[in-house]
Amino acid sequence: MFTREEIIARNNVEIIGSGDTPLMLAHGFGCDQNMWQYLTPGLRDRYTLILFDYVGSGQSQLSAFSEARYNTLEGYARDVSEICHALNLRDVHFVGHSVSCTVGLLAALEHPEYFASQIMICPSPCFLNVPPDYHGGFEWADLEELIELMDRNYLGWASYLAPLVVGAEGSAMLTGELSDSFCSTDPLVAKTFAKATFFSDYRHLLPWAKHPTLILQSQVDALANERVGKYIHEHMPDSRLRVLPSEGHCIHMTHPELVRPEIMDWLQA
Repeated sequence: MFTREEIIARNNVEIIGSGDTPLMLAHGFGCDQNMWQYLTPGLRDRYTLILFDYVGSGQSQLSAFSEARYNTLEGYARDVSEICHALNLRDVHFVGHSVSCTVGLLAALEHPEYFASQIMICPSPCFLNVPPDYHGGFEWADLEELIELMDRNYLGWASYLAPLVVGAEGSAMLTGELSDSFCSTDPLVAKTFAKATFFSDYRHLLPWAKHPTLILQSQVDALANERVGKYIHEHMPDSRLRVLPSEGHCIHMTHPELVRPEIMDWLQA
């Protein structure tokens, strides 16, 4: 069992802002906590924000990475729960991006006492197409090709994926920032996280959600199309779906002016 100090160092935990309401911000695949810098202004003045990096990402401790622990999303959910325990957190509003929405759901199902609600930004419980009624966006062969590209040409993989994730409305600066983040991640860590992200299917957990959930869906999203957001909403109890007039998968970076008021309205309600 890790000590409080070890967990804070392991996951590079940062606490900013003020207020009685805690928000835990969880980054997506290939990213780190710096990706929240566009959203935190306006939130840090009202809320206490808990930022962190998953093991192997950002400024976390790479030495703590274990392929056995992190080859499924349950390993990342354990990180979240251990941070909550170490900081003695309660009634946390978990703000997850992309795959972290599933990570947050896993953590909340295992330890519901830590959480108050889930805020999902461009979520997807399964990136695969599962005929006839689920369109995750990718065929199995497409994702296998992406993993193979990581082996053949790691920099080329990052250059291919970053503009797809950011979307056409994203600036060259944001695309470059995301590509740099992909490239700075250790290849073994990135490949392990990628497999856990893109080949998993957690749709069966949606009906078991214990907390109210806000789903923020981008109108045009190459990684999590609008049908995915509607599917989650239809299968999650006590959920609210908001489809935003935006393009891209990282709308907390590209459209913070749309995402921020939705979060604040949710928390005030």
